[in-house]
Amino acid sequence: MVVTVRLFAGLRERAGADRVQVELPEGARVADLLAAMEIAPRSCVVAINREYAGEGEPVREGDEVALVPPVSGGAEVVRRVRVTSDPLDVAALADAVRDPSAGAVVLFEGVTREVPELDYEAYAEMAEAKLRAIGEEVAAAHRCSAVALEHRVGTVPRSEPSVIVAASAPHRGEAFEAARALIDRVKAEAPIWKVEVGESGERTRVEGTLPPV
Repeated sequence: MVVTVRLFAGLRERAGADRVQVELPEGARVADLLAAMEIAPRSCVVAINREYAGEGEPVREGDEVALVPPVSGGAEVVRRVRVTSDPLDVAALADAVRDPSAGAVVLFEGVTREVPELDYEAYAEMAEAKLRAIGEEVAAAHRCSAVALEHRVGTVPRSEPSVIVAASAPHRGEAFEAARALIDRVKAEAPIWKVEVGESGERTRVEGTLPPV
């Protein structure tokens, strides 16, 4: 089958045309289209019938297909990173990752449970840099539209969040996977430590593991 693909901005300029025709086998998917056009995954987004499509989406003859390069004025994929003593704002992180290309937004909150409070300490400068690096790597691996990460330090009372990660993506599977990867890596790699504070004020340090080198 032959599919007509619309091109915009730099892609149009490089091709010298606003449309190209691409021959694909029956049953082809977005990944096959990108391979046939020799375009690296995640360097642009494919839209099918005016909806953003993942690499596994089918491409059919007669579809309106377009390649969408990074949009002018768009924010970075890692929208918000903070290590702070202030209470964390779930709504603010959700707003930070909303994006026209995203059909799903997933947030995870890690909250204090069982004990009256947790006391967090961080190597803040390194922790923020690590959170940003984690965000960039996870966003690239899961085709995220945007991610955000925040971790609180100091005293965090019971039922309040100590860490929030947020991910948006074109589809819910990618957003769920990205949010899980974000929190798993934050817990394993960020230089942040915690102490449990009991009902009588007794303090118990929570043992952890060495981060990967």
